[in-house]
Amino acid sequence: MKRITVAKGDGIGPEIMDATLSIIKAAGAQIEIDEVEVGEKVYLAGNTAGIAKESWDIIRRNKIFLKAPITTPQGGGYKSLNVTTRKFLGLYANIRPCVSLHPFVKTKHPEMDIVIVRENEEDLYAGIEHQQTDEVVQCLKLISRPGCEKIIRYAFEYAKQYGRKKVTCFTKDNIMKQTDGLFHQVFDEIAKEYPTIENEHWIIDIGAAKMADTPEVFDVIVMPNLYGDVLSDVAAQIAGSVGLAGSANIGEECAMFEAIHGSAPRRAGQNLANPSGLLQGAIQMLNHIGQTEVAEKVQNAWLKTIEDGIHTYDIFKEGVSKQKVGTKEFAEAVISNLGQKPSQFKAVSYANGSALNLPKYQRKAPKLKELLGVDLFVHWNGTSADELAEKVQQINTSEVQISMITNRGIKVWPDGFSETFCTDHWRCRFKPLEGKSLDKTQIIQLLGAAHEKGIDVVKTENLYAFDGKPAFSLGQGQ
Repeated sequence: MKRITVAKGDGIGPEIMDATLSIIKAAGAQIEIDEVEVGEKVYLAGNTAGIAKESWDIIRRNKIFLKAPITTPQGGGYKSLNVTTRKFLGLYANIRPCVSLHPFVKTKHPEMDIVIVRENEEDLYAGIEHQQTDEVVQCLKLISRPGCEKIIRYAFEYAKQYGRKKVTCFTKDNIMKQTDGLFHQVFDEIAKEYPTIENEHWIIDIGAAKMADTPEVFDVIVMPNLYGDVLSDVAAQIAGSVGLAGSANIGEECAMFEAIHGSAPRRAGQNLANPSGLLQGAIQMLNHIGQTEVAEKVQNAWLKTIEDGIHTYDIFKEGVSKQKVGTKEFAEAVISNLGQKPSQFKAVSYANGSALNLPKYQRKAPKLKELLGVDLFVHWNGTSADELAEKVQQINTSEVQISMITNRGIKVWPDGFSETFCTDHWRCRFKPLEGKSLDKTQIIQLLGAAHEKGIDVVKTENLYAFDGKPAFSLGQGQ
């Protein structure tokens, strides 16, 4: 018997959670439930996180969290509970299977059967943003080696355990050579450890186009956070419906399972909602806690219900569907099919489907780190890079001098183009002269001199080499 935490959520959440629990319990799920309140009521009671400390204690104790969709009130100050939960509990892997249910659910891709494995904690979703000038704001894209290694290894282990043949990596490392470049580099390193599994890399734009057009050529796709968020919804939709997709969020200690759709408050309390998305999340949960026979029984019964034409309003189609049913009636139909297998869909087998046991990340020996220069980001309202260069050259020293100015990543000095449009946010790169070295005291001196000259430095970024390899971007056009 496994004790789990359940949150019924908002909108259609309570209805689809009751339906889901009735199905898995009827199938023999060995679970005990602690229910917690999260979402809109908690937000509106004055808790901007949408969850009470006592609820966190229960979730952390039980380790397994089955959550229905919630509503985050509009307006400032309310934090996304999904993002918070993933980060606080270290749920680094988001797993979204996207499978065609042709011909019973309309899709242009009848052979589609892919799994999106999305990194869940970092990338642009670290949420580190700043306004630095009147015209420019920044969002920091953080990609870590531990984050890359954990998610990519999970993708290969998932493929190995579920009999998948290929793992594909999507990045944009032709542009973001440091961040996406690291993700691609780690993918190539880990792929070598799995010689029986095919691997490939696609640039995200053409890869996304290919997935939308010919998804059957892919199997498991692993991506950084933002790309995975966007493309997992695209994949679910082109498979048939976002409303049918479930999601697993896996960490080293805890896991959360959910539908990927929202709380649909306009459909609440009408016995209309399709519980399939949350049920798919619950099936992933059952596999994760080792109750694979129950998971298999539920999935096969659900597939049979779909091919029997017993459909909720969202997928009902005249001439294909046989009976339009509500939430409760759909759950009852699935329960009546427990122990049976589909005849047109391929029946599932989860014999090897229990939780993956991945090794914990081992930190590598540190590399030799050498300071090569510094970028001073300057707020200046002028438009002439040459004029700014004259101003900034006043803080040159006998050992450290400005070498380049960029604006939005484009080199504008020296040898800039007059046609280049510039904002009020300038990157001024300082490097030591040939034969000289740089230390942080010199950077402090540069900042002091800039202050004295009325140069508004809004940010600095040190430029390093690791084991002799420069680890920073150049200006475009250099």
